[in-house]
Amino acid sequence: MRRWLPLALVIAGILVAVALPRVLYSVLALRIMLWALFAVSVDLLLGFGGMLSFGHAAFWGGAGYTAALLAKTFQLPFPIAALAGTLAAMALATPIGYLAIRRRGIYFAMVTLAFAQMLFYVVNEWRDVTGGENGVQAVPKLLPGFSVSRTLDFYYAALPLILLGFFFAYRIVHSPFGHVLVSIRDNEARAQALGYPTQRYKLLAFVLSAGLAGLAGSLFAIGNSFASLELLHWTTSGTVVLMVVLGGMGTLWGGAIGAAIVLLMEDWLSGFTEASGVITGAVLVVIVLGFRRGLWPTLRDLVTASRHPEAPPSVDASAP
Repeated sequence: MRRWLPLALVIAGILVAVALPRVLYSVLALRIMLWALFAVSVDLLLGFGGMLSFGHAAFWGGAGYTAALLAKTFQLPFPIAALAGTLAAMALATPIGYLAIRRRGIYFAMVTLAFAQMLFYVVNEWRDVTGGENGVQAVPKLLPGFSVSRTLDFYYAALPLILLGFFFAYRIVHSPFGHVLVSIRDNEARAQALGYPTQRYKLLAFVLSAGLAGLAGSLFAIGNSFASLELLHWTTSGTVVLMVVLGGMGTLWGGAIGAAIVLLMEDWLSGFTEASGVITGAVLVVIVLGFRRGLWPTLRDLVTASRHPEAPPSVDASAP
């Protein structure tokens, strides 16, 4: 039974993704899916690599601007523009990651934040290209042979790319590379003693994580027909880290669940109060304090305990 559980979860996830815009309105459904992919990209780096990045908005927003500008200037189909944005994010992550991985802990986080703020400043000042505070507006949604101008149509057209991003993250985590990455997180000195080039593994993980964030950011900018400075703001990096911590680090599924909870709460509370951010933050603090390991690991342990009362709680952060 346990062997079939990952497959069952994957099938359930696909069914939820297909049905989501029929349950919620399409704009919110698209936001949830793209923020979920963004959260998975951060979890790949934080939960499995042990590297806390406060600068992932640089790759989410940098790719968003790249895709938006290319789609608008050259009238590119959105899959090609999204691919270009993804490659731009990976190219940007290479020098940033090369410098950042030489530091650990809070120093690593501060280096990534510094580079993200530098990019924010450049985009804001380069008004002739980026539009400055006005951003890149009227970004077209193009796909030859199909009409994807409506958000619902764009959602289903972009869904294969989003699911491909999730699948790619899943394969990374469950590959020998992913297992080595977890060993580096747990004990880098021991991994080095076993002969693994840890710096190379960490840099590759950083670039792959940026690529997934870039794919999500590209589709987000095109899907909303707008790329703004908010994509690059430091609060965007903080929000996605919160989603990962809320859902459960080192689980992949947890990041997606955390993203859905945060966005659904914001959307629901915005209809009742203008201070929805304050209430959302307070509720999330309570949840994080009550579920120290995150929602997904806690629920997984409760299910395991109910089926096997004698089994101890799971502590494997790399479990699916």
